[in-house]
Amino acid sequence: MRRDRSSRVPLRRSLLGRLLGVSALVAACSVAATAWLAVQTTSGAIKQEQGQNLAADARIYDTLLGYAARHPTWDGVDATVRELAEQSGRRVALTTQSRQPLADSATAATPPALPPEASAVVDPLSVDTVLAARSTEGQGTAADRIDPRAVGPFLLPAAERAALRRTADRNAECLNRVGVAADVVVGPSGRPRVQMVGNDPERALGTRCDPSDLDAPTRTEKKALTALNELADACLKRQDRGGVRLNRDLSWGEGAVAVPVPGPLPAPRPAPLPSDAREAGPAPAVEPPREFTGEDDRAIASCVGTARSEQLSSYVASPALLFIGDEGGATVPGFDLSPANTAKIAGAAALVLALTVGASVLAGARLVRPLHALTGAAQRMRDGEEHASVPVSGDDEIGRLAAAFNGMSAHRARLEEQRKAMVSDVAHELRTPLSNIRGWLEAAQDGLADPDPAFVSSLLEEAVQLQHIIDDLQDLAAADAGVLRLHPEPVRVGELLTQVAAAHQARAETAGVTLTVVAGAAAMVRADPVRLRQAVGNLVSNAVRHAPAGGRVTLRAYGDGSFGAGTGSASGAGEVVIEVADTGTGIPAGDLPYVFDRFWRAEKSRSRRTGGSGLGLAIVRKLTEAHGGTVSATSKEGKGSTFTLRLPAGGPDGMTTAS
Repeated sequence: MRRDRSSRVPLRRSLLGRLLGVSALVAACSVAATAWLAVQTTSGAIKQEQGQNLAADARIYDTLLGYAARHPTWDGVDATVRELAEQSGRRVALTTQSRQPLADSATAATPPALPPEASAVVDPLSVDTVLAARSTEGQGTAADRIDPRAVGPFLLPAAERAALRRTADRNAECLNRVGVAADVVVGPSGRPRVQMVGNDPERALGTRCDPSDLDAPTRTEKKALTALNELADACLKRQDRGGVRLNRDLSWGEGAVAVPVPGPLPAPRPAPLPSDAREAGPAPAVEPPREFTGEDDRAIASCVGTARSEQLSSYVASPALLFIGDEGGATVPGFDLSPANTAKIAGAAALVLALTVGASVLAGARLVRPLHALTGAAQRMRDGEEHASVPVSGDDEIGRLAAAFNGMSAHRARLEEQRKAMVSDVAHELRTPLSNIRGWLEAAQDGLADPDPAFVSSLLEEAVQLQHIIDDLQDLAAADAGVLRLHPEPVRVGELLTQVAAAHQARAETAGVTLTVVAGAAAMVRADPVRLRQAVGNLVSNAVRHAPAGGRVTLRAYGDGSFGAGTGSASGAGEVVIEVADTGTGIPAGDLPYVFDRFWRAEKSRSRRTGGSGLGLAIVRKLTEAHGGTVSATSKEGKGSTFTLRLPAGGPDGMTTAS
C-alpha cells in the first residue's frame, strides 16, 4: 500500500508547524507589548494620582497640625475637617489614639469603617517630617520635630506685639530709605522681625538703622524662657549633670552661666531650635563662658527637647490619628505587583497564547488539508494515473488553486489522449502510403505487375503523400522547438490570395466549387510569403474539400475595422485580417475548440474519403503564431465555416525577422 509522502514531513518543516510557530511568536510578542504598555500607562497614571493625593494629604496634615499647635484641645475642629474634605474631595477623619472619633467628614448616616492603619499621627510635638516636607506651608524640619507654630507660653500679648511692631516698622522704613529693601515678617508667636531682600544682614552694616532694638526679650518671653531653663536643669540634675543657662535661641555655651564639671571643655554646640525660640531675648551673662564635651552637648540637647515638649504639652492638642481616603472607605490607591498579581498576569497571558495557538491550529488544519489533497493528487499523477482531481471547497485562494489543478489535470489527460491518438494517427498515415508502395513493388518483383508509366505514377503519388506528411510533421516539430525559420518581406495580401486561389483553381473546378477573392490592392503585411501562402493554402484546401458541389469558397482581406465591400484596405489599421469562408457542412459547436489540434478531423473514422492527414489546421495555427498573429474559426452546421487570420499590419519595417 502506497503511503502519502507528505505525511512524513517533520512538523518543524511543515506549513502547519511554521504557521503555529509564527502565531505563537506573534501572540507572545503581542501579549508582552500589551502588558508592558498597560503596566507603563497604569503605573504612570497611578504615580500621578499618588503624587496628587500625597500633595493633598500633606496639605490636610499641615492644616490639622497647625490647628493642634494653636489649640489645647480638638474642640471645634469639625468645621476645619469638613472644609478640607470639600477642597480635596476625600474623606477626612480624626480619632484619638484609642480610635475614639473626634471629627469625620463622611456624610453617610452610617460612615464606612475606618481602615486598620492611620494615614498619619497629628502631633505638633512629634511632626511627621516626610509629610511636613511635602507641604508647601509646613515649616518643620527633620532636625526639629516640634511644629514651629506651637509657641505656648511664648505667645506675645497684644500690647507687646504692638510695641515690637512699631519698632520693626521704623527699622524697615530706615533701611528702605538708605536703599536696602526690607520688610517686616511676623512669626507664629507674634514677634516681628525685619527681613532684608536677599537675606544678607551685612548690607545693613554702616547704616544708622539699628535692628538691635528687636533683640531684647519681652517680659512674656523672659518668663517663658526662665521656666524652660528650670525644666532643662531639672532634667540634667536627674542625670547628675550641672545646669546650663539657655540663650535666646535656646543654645548654650557662650554667654551662659553653667556649673563647672570636671574634664576637658570642647566647643559648645547649639541645640536645634524652632523659629520662635530664636526670637526670645538672650539671658544675661554673669560668668565666663565654658566649653562642653560632646556627651554634655547630647545630654543638654535631649533635656532641652524634653523640657520644650513638657512646657508646650498643656498648650497644644493631644495626638490624634488622621485617616484620609474616599467616601467608600478606600485609602490611597497603589500598585503592588505581588505574586498573586504576577500569577494573574501570567495566567491571562497563557490564556491568550492558548487561544491564539488553538485558533491557529484550526485555521492551519483547514489550510493544510486541501494542500495535502493537492499533494496526494499530484503524486498520483506522477505515479501514472491519467486524471486526478481534488474537491473544490470554496472560492478562496485554496479553492481557486484546486480548481486550477483540476483544470490542469483534465488538460493533461486530454493531451495524453491526443498524444496517444497522434501516435496512432501518424502510424496510420505513414502505413497507408508505405503499404501501397510495398505492395506494388512486391507485385513487380513477383512479375504480377508491369512497371509501366501508370505503375510509376502510382508509386510517385504515394511517395508524394508520404513526403507531405513528413514535411508537415517536420514543420510542427520546428514550430514547437521555436526554430521555424521565416524570411519576412513586404507582401501584398491581395496578390497572395490571388496566387493561392489560382493554385487551387483546378481542384475547385473538379469538385464543382467556386473560388472568389475579395481584397484591396493596398493591404500589405510584412511576412514570409512562402509560409503565408502555405497557411492560406491549407485553409483553402480544407474549405474546398468540405464544400459540396455547387458551393462557394471566398477569400477576403481587409484592415481591421476598415473593410468595405469590395475595397479591402488596411488604411493604417493595426492589423490585416484574412478570411477563408466556405458554404460547406459546417463544424459542430462541440468540435470547434479542437479543430486546430493535430490529427483532428471532422471525419472520425479513418476513411480517407475526404482526404487530409489532420495536420493542416495545426500547421496554420503554428505559422500564424510565428508571424505574431492569431487564427480562429466560426461555423454553423449546414451553413459553412469561416477561418480568420489576424496578422500585424505595417510597411516594409513593420515586422522583424522571427526565428
